[in-house]
Amino acid sequence: MTLQLPLDTSRLPLWDLTDLYPAMDSPEILQDFIRLEEVSDVFLKRYKGKLSEFSAKEILGAVKQYEVMEESTGRIMSYAGLLNAGDIIDTNITKFYQSCHERITQITTKTLFCTLELNRIDQEKIDQWLKDLQELARYRPWFETIRQYRPHQLEDKLEEILLDKSVAGRAAWVRLFDETMANLKFDYIDPNNNATKSIGTEEALDLLTDTQESIRKSAANCLSVTFKNNIRLFTHITNTLAKDKEIEDRWRHFEGPGSSRHLSNQLEKEVVDALVTAVKKSYPRLSHRYYQMKAKWLGAEKLDWWDRNAPLPDSDHKIHQWPDAQKIVLEALDQFSPEMATIGGRFFENNWIDAPIRDGKSPGAFAHPTVPSVHPYLLLNYLGKTRDVMTLAHELGHGIHQVLAGPQGALLADTPLTLAETASVFGEMLTFQSLLSKEQDSKRRKTIMAAKVEDMLNTVVRQVAFYDFETQVHAARKNGELSADDIGDIWMAVQKESLGDTIKFDDNYRNFWCYIPHFIHSPFYVYAYAFGDCLVNSLYANYQNSPDGFQEKYIHMLRAGGSLRHKDLLKPFGLDANNPDFWETGLTMISDLIEEIEKL
Repeated sequence: MTLQLPLDTSRLPLWDLTDLYPAMDSPEILQDFIRLEEVSDVFLKRYKGKLSEFSAKEILGAVKQYEVMEESTGRIMSYAGLLNAGDIIDTNITKFYQSCHERITQITTKTLFCTLELNRIDQEKIDQWLKDLQELARYRPWFETIRQYRPHQLEDKLEEILLDKSVAGRAAWVRLFDETMANLKFDYIDPNNNATKSIGTEEALDLLTDTQESIRKSAANCLSVTFKNNIRLFTHITNTLAKDKEIEDRWRHFEGPGSSRHLSNQLEKEVVDALVTAVKKSYPRLSHRYYQMKAKWLGAEKLDWWDRNAPLPDSDHKIHQWPDAQKIVLEALDQFSPEMATIGGRFFENNWIDAPIRDGKSPGAFAHPTVPSVHPYLLLNYLGKTRDVMTLAHELGHGIHQVLAGPQGALLADTPLTLAETASVFGEMLTFQSLLSKEQDSKRRKTIMAAKVEDMLNTVVRQVAFYDFETQVHAARKNGELSADDIGDIWMAVQKESLGDTIKFDDNYRNFWCYIPHFIHSPFYVYAYAFGDCLVNSLYANYQNSPDGFQEKYIHMLRAGGSLRHKDLLKPFGLDANNPDFWETGLTMISDLIEEIEKL
């Protein structure tokens, strides 16, 4: 048996944010604020109330100035936000972050008129501008993105008040959630020596994947105790944000609580409904079937909920040191596209990644694009397990996408969440396929495939269940405030439906909805993961069937950023998300993997 060395945390990278600003008190930040305030005042005087009278050339000048301001505000808030994510409990950082947020909000309130006025102009005039000047026509997707909100736009003063008050409204509740989560401690009792240890969220959740059942159970207990002790606050935050959303959605005449998210994702509700229906219909052949198999592998008829992510008996429990993880991911990228591997390498060479776990650090993982003139940063909480390597591949996929899309500029680089998650999940798929291709032992191949299936279930089934949960919570909140038990009832019903009868739940699991940050930060974000996974499965099948020229088409799709819509981006691959068969192709790839595991 190979001796497993513990993770060498000294080799984990810390990000270097000086490419944004040298420090919180640096003169560069002060100068940028002063410049922004001056430019926004000039912009206000020069353009407010006059846009409809301008020529295409004058509108181009306004758009370019607006883009410069977006770049500057994005740079400041990226720096403040990343500092805050790195240490949410540092009072100096949180004060700096809040001060930046409030000051930027005051500036953007002055320039808000620009998009509001553009939305009051007839489409014929917009089309004429774009026809008259080719340089302006490049911004057509930006105009289209703005104008899709036209039916939901309020009077100017109402829009200004909503923006101005946001720092003391929704943003304040999100901040309370983040700071509370960062401060949570869990009293974990080690079943091997009965010693109690105070640990953070990431460590506690990681113990749910330990090889020892008693450790998983103890971790589950300490998580449930702390969540229960704080559930009143989390329930209040959830109720407040759901009511806040309901009020604004009502004023803006959105059909349902998910409608604004569909609009920002540039997806028709019918497409989202088709995805959700297809996934829910597939629960029995995906999650139910897989967990029945897993229970047998673990020698049980049913699995306690804390055993859902338990490693399989033949799993490789290797700890991947940071250089090994880097090599695994970059080699997988290089096999597909040397250009993508080169871009990915820059993240490691230039300290664009923050990997170690520490007190006060934001849990989970993300890739932040910052602004096109700088570069993205990745946040991880790396523990050295194979799933951490896959998380690295996921976030690096985001980062590469953001680098490739950067030249589109501040107004066109961002993509809808659905397509953003495509790049990240594709990075995971490449890494998985690379690991699988190098493994000849049938038992090891089985565990690699099983780990991938579990990732897919977490990305597709679990995220659609999360979306279902959010939908039901927001619908119920319209009838009055919800208690923790009310929300817990919805949570348990959705979990039982999605995971099947093989998973045993008890009341200790009732409050596990409270730590999911997407419910708070980005309501209804979660289905983007399922969209991305199904799309990647279809893309990879396309790659396997027609590899010639696929890499070029794929990189072209990433370079497009937000300059093209999903229909146009997928057309070169012969894929159409409006076609019901599209979802079936992605889901069948998961069921085929499960079938292959059964044969092994």
